[in-house]
Amino acid sequence: MRNRQLGVRGEDEAVGYLSARGYLILERNWRCTQGELDVVARDGDDLVFVEVKARSSVKYGHPFEAVTPRKLARLRILTVLWRAAHPDVTGTARIDVISILLPNHNDADAVASPHIEHLRGVFQ
Repeated sequence: MRNRQLGVRGEDEAVGYLSARGYLILERNWRCTQGELDVVARDGDDLVFVEVKARSSVKYGHPFEAVTPRKLARLRILTVLWRAAHPDVTGTARIDVISILLPNHNDADAVASPHIEHLRGVFQ
């Protein structure tokens, strides 16, 4: 599976996971000159900015390891820019990260079925 396909499938899995837990998906793949937000959702009164990291195995590290301090700093900037572009959307903001391990039948180290982990409030 190519990286782009893996990313799209991971985001689809994340949106399904969030929706099943009552989150209202407001936007996917919001882009600006500073970067991209994978998912913007509402969880009750909270406005949640979700970074999705998908991998087919942990051979090169756990997906959460890709969320470095630099990436987190960029996400904080993107949340401010998104809110400025959507002044009518209110709520307390938080950043969540979802890790998804997806099966890849071409990789002996891959998982057999999707495995999702959700870190809530990595930054509020």
